[in-house]
This record gives sequence, C-alpha cells and structure tokens, in this order.
Amino acid sequence: MKLTRSLEQAVCIITLLSTQDNMAPLASDAISQRLQVSSSYLKKIMRKLVVQNIIRSVSGNNGGFSLAKNPKDITLLEIVEAVESDLASYPNTGLIRTVFADIHEGSMASKGEKIVNNAFSEADNAWKKILKKTDCG
Repeated sequence: MKLTRSLEQAVCIITLLSTQDNMAPLASDAISQRLQVSSSYLKKIMRKLVVQNIIRSVSGNNGGFSLAKNPKDITLLEIVEAVESDLASYPNTGLIRTVFADIHEGSMASKGEKIVNNAFSEADNAWKKILKKTDCG
C-alpha cells in the first residue's frame, strides 16, 4: 500500500491547527500558503477532515478552520481513513479466480487465494491497530 502526499499534508494541517487557539480559526489561505499547496487542492483535503469530524469549518469574516476535538482524541487511523479511505493493502481483483477458473473449489489455487487474502487482511488489521492507538496529542 502506498499512501499519498495528502496524508502527510493532513497530518501537517492537524499539527498546525493544534498550535492555534480554537477560538481563532485559521484561514484556508494561510494554511495553503504554509503548506505550499494550491487553495483548491487544500480544500479537498480539508473537506475530508471536516466530514470525519476531525476539524471544523467556521464561516464568516473571521472564519477558517479549527480542530473539532482535542488532539489527544484524534488517532492516526482516523486521519488515514479520512484521507485515504480504503486501507486494503492487497488489491484482490479476483485475478487468481479468473486465471484458475477451470479448477474446482478445494484446489491449490483456491487455498492459495485464501492464504494470501487472509495474510494481507491480518497485516492490515495489525497496522490499523497500531494507528488507532497512536494519537496526535
């Protein structure tokens, strides 16, 4: 699994917002300038974080963004899931079944497919468990 740059940027956004007073939201222009990314690109990342209730958007003249909760209550898993969505490391497209379609269910190919799927599923779960217990505080 390869995580995108958006994840690193989301972590920077949350770190930046955690240094701000929640009563004084930080404008998206200031954030995009600080991260050196376009405003439109930044807004896509910010929207994902708002939808997951990690940050909140405040409208108005003094509007901007602030954390929706204490950094200690935000886990790395929440951020990864907000930005990356699907955390499956193995892209099981069904190719093994397609290639070995003429072989019956108890076959070596079928067993191999289950072994591979289970191994990656366990690895994904272990990775998620570590990220879940790592907070941003």
